[in-house]
Amino acid sequence: MKSHPTLRKIGLVLKYSAPVVIIVWLLYSIDPEQRRQLAEQQKNWPLLGVAFVLGFTAVWLTFVRWWLLVRALGIPFRLRDAYRLGFLGYLLNFVSVGAVGGDLFKAVFIAHEHPGRRAEAVATVVVDRVIGLYALLVVTAIATLLIDMPDATPEMVAVCRATYLLTALGGAGVMLIMVPGFTSGAVSEFVGGLPKVGPVARKLITAVRMYRKQPGVLAVISVMSLAVHAILSLSVYVTARALYTETPNLAEHMIIVPLSMVAAAVPFTPAGLGTFEFAIDKLYEWVPAVETGVSGILMGLAYRVTTIAIAAVGVVYYWAARREVREVLEEAEQELHRDADGDDESTDASGDHVSGELRTSSQLDSADGEVARAAS
Repeated sequence: MKSHPTLRKIGLVLKYSAPVVIIVWLLYSIDPEQRRQLAEQQKNWPLLGVAFVLGFTAVWLTFVRWWLLVRALGIPFRLRDAYRLGFLGYLLNFVSVGAVGGDLFKAVFIAHEHPGRRAEAVATVVVDRVIGLYALLVVTAIATLLIDMPDATPEMVAVCRATYLLTALGGAGVMLIMVPGFTSGAVSEFVGGLPKVGPVARKLITAVRMYRKQPGVLAVISVMSLAVHAILSLSVYVTARALYTETPNLAEHMIIVPLSMVAAAVPFTPAGLGTFEFAIDKLYEWVPAVETGVSGILMGLAYRVTTIAIAAVGVVYYWAARREVREVLEEAEQELHRDADGDDESTDASGDHVSGELRTSSQLDSADGEVARAAS
């Protein structure tokens, strides 16, 4: 079924107006006393600088993580190119005019540079996103186990239970899809054919088939993901220490920050604008054992300033390769429109037809063999 251009425009307007509405509402709801106290509080600027460096380091590690995933599939890819595409993708998550986000841009760019490796390019960003998201839950679950909560509020108990449940379900899902029989044959065909979730499931199944024979790479990527989220939590904690005298402790921030990022990962607004701030505001109310007076909204906005400053690095890369970036963005937009129009077949950069986003089962078997040879 083809989507009407008017509906696309309405969706685009909603996509960019929603975060504005949410943030304005959050700012309006800030307690005036909290604003006054923050304005009068002496700021520790060197500590804010440390928080920025920590945030930058965490984002930089995500680029290295993606580079490892690309190299694991035998695709020639330089680390400096991973930085370039990583910063561009990070920027596009904030400012992309169309529906092209950073992940799609990176996948299309790799496919553009390496015709015939389109499925592998998609697999790298799918695995990168899935492992990163699951690591958020793992970090949160570990943090809740390390905190002594004799007088936990009902909200905190609910947060812990939801975290344990999602972590357990995610772990079970990971173990299940690593079983060869699940990602081939009738089971994978059935899951891939499900309405709505089928296309996403097919992408994930394809990615798993490519990486299943490289457990060492997946282990390194998983550890890096845990480190990324721990460093980001530390960055927000250091920011709080720079702005406030009394703050939730580091372990509590290890719960607050990852869960807020889970909320931001929901593709509702660009780069989670608004949804992250809303989530972190609520979690600053529910998680700390002792009330500190820290404004979750202001902390969320302080973190957002850091992310925007990091995204600004992508502007430099954009101006250095404007023409190439525009070509890839146009190609990515065409991919999105083909998917939205429900085309059964699309053409990759080499002119080979693929079904939707993925190749056929026989091609994937061949890809598994290529991966095994590359790993050896």
